[in-house]
Amino acid sequence: MELTLATILVAFAGVFLISFMRGAFGGGFAIIGIPLLSLVMDPVTAGGLLAPLFIAMDLVALRYWKPSTWSRPDLKLLVPGLVIGIGFGYLVFQMLDHRAIAILMAAITLAFVGLWFVRGADVTVRPRSTPKAIAAGFTSGITTMVAHSGGPPLAMYLLPLGLSKALYAGTTSLFFTVGNATKLVPWLLLSQPGAKTWQLMGICLLAIPTGIWAGWRLHGTLDQRQVYRACYGLLVVTALKLLWDGISGYVA
Repeated sequence: MELTLATILVAFAGVFLISFMRGAFGGGFAIIGIPLLSLVMDPVTAGGLLAPLFIAMDLVALRYWKPSTWSRPDLKLLVPGLVIGIGFGYLVFQMLDHRAIAILMAAITLAFVGLWFVRGADVTVRPRSTPKAIAAGFTSGITTMVAHSGGPPLAMYLLPLGLSKALYAGTTSLFFTVGNATKLVPWLLLSQPGAKTWQLMGICLLAIPTGIWAGWRLHGTLDQRQVYRACYGLLVVTALKLLWDGISGYVA
């Protein structure tokens, strides 16, 4: 990777966008900003660049998503599966067909959003399910390790619970705080970032506080229905990105 002005500007914009999503919706939509990074670096380098930056985002986000915004009953069910899923994803990283995983996750996500629209696109409250929570945490762990795309499985569990917008974002934020801390070392081992990548990380750190603050301000202006609609809309964007990655990979 050449540390050119274009590389710096594109990476800075990508990190700002991911930070903005973190501040607005608690996390899980990092893949929205990854297309920008892919313009100037390969996916493994991007993963190594983002892994430490996610930790910085987590530390800043804790200022906004405090313990009062965490749904502890859900986190107790989700986090163990998340950690196990990240470990599983690391062990089979080289053997997994990333394209097939991307296409499968995209199809499931689009079906989930489509079902929500068919049912009237309303915020409804559904009971918790321990098996669904464990499955969501485990699947999110695998996809966040393989492609930084752990948002859809988590959202498919949390959104039907009808949590308040702050509780949803705070729970999502802490969930990915745990996930990012768990996958930091595995991603650094896989990507082995060089000096230029570390220099670029240092520059991109400057985008994080402003990005999260701007996202948090947006979150405050939206009511619960708008936040939920935005999350479902972002799931569609995420699914289409995964679908494109999978199909284009096979075509190439």
